[in-house]
Amino acid sequence: MTALPARRAPEEPDHRPRIVVISASVGGGHDGTTRELAVRLGERGFRVDTVDVTDVFPWRLGRLLRGTYHGMLLRLPWVYDGLFAISRRFRWAGPITRALLRPVRPAMLRALPDDARAVVSTYPIASQLLGPLRRDGRLPAPVVTYLTDFGVHPTWVSPGVDVHLAAHDVSRDQAVACGASDVRVAGRVVSDRCHPASPDERAQAREAFGLSRHERLALLVAGAWGVGELRAAAADIAATGVAVPVTVTGRNLTVYRQMHGSGVGHVLGWVDDMPRLLRAADLLVENNGGLTALEAMASGLPVLTYRPIPGHGRASAVTMAEAGVTTLVRRRAELGPALGALLDGERGRRQREAGLALFAADPAADIAGVAAPVRTPAGR
Repeated sequence: MTALPARRAPEEPDHRPRIVVISASVGGGHDGTTRELAVRLGERGFRVDTVDVTDVFPWRLGRLLRGTYHGMLLRLPWVYDGLFAISRRFRWAGPITRALLRPVRPAMLRALPDDARAVVSTYPIASQLLGPLRRDGRLPAPVVTYLTDFGVHPTWVSPGVDVHLAAHDVSRDQAVACGASDVRVAGRVVSDRCHPASPDERAQAREAFGLSRHERLALLVAGAWGVGELRAAAADIAATGVAVPVTVTGRNLTVYRQMHGSGVGHVLGWVDDMPRLLRAADLLVENNGGLTALEAMASGLPVLTYRPIPGHGRASAVTMAEAGVTTLVRRRAELGPALGALLDGERGRRQREAGLALFAADPAADIAGVAAPVRTPAGR
């Protein structure tokens, strides 16, 4: 006799209020921020859906746009830099972007559940799609833009967005200058595993990655795609004699192979446990103002920006330096003294304090307030 399959208990309906977070799989920063926001909002009692905006585009146009962007960063960075600079100064950049995206708005609306209490964008294109839908009354849920970049490009700002969450006062001022309304300085989010390391944690981390306990290590990163002048930056760091570079090439196998045989410092490919690697380092050298820079700040490391990538990398580098959370080095001759000042001087202490201050507030609290506002009883 054949046994009947056991009946599955019916799943209980999830009555938690829903928030949708929209990201884009262009590098790892936007997706990483989205994951952490989802965790924080889940802890506050929300059901969180995530959407990749590149999947919303019809006919795989999203993948085409992502590939074009990736190709420009790797092979034609000067083209990307020029387009970024022009659009940053061109006051019609936002309206033209919204006009070009108009055919995608119905697909964006279909991707959103009817019961969403709030929709959060962590990518400019998503904001440009959501703002008009909200402004025209087609999207009843309030829209929040979480500005992942320190430097705010005009395409981050779209009329109709209810709230913008900025990293710092400097970023807030830039967003206001671009026409954003209700801009709040709301702190940043990274994994709770990013925290200042104890001596034992640092020793264990170095042992796990096969790094010397006695070297001063400068962790060199360039995002998930490993873009930028990594080889030159590693050679420049090594030449100072102040620190040994530990270069992370991300998913860029070509650069990994090129650097692995160079004999310059230590070279790693994709790293699954970045919080642990940060505990092994003495400072971070970065080129794009992305998620790893924030993770380093939360880990109590000083951050130095060197040879920033074109476009948003250079814009964020200037803004982060103005905010006091990174040191921007523009010339090779300045690199050694800057490394020394961050490792041993007062500048390093001040910068570590400024970086850690970014995490004093939780932007999930602002998003929760938008999604479930506290209502004052009548008569009060």
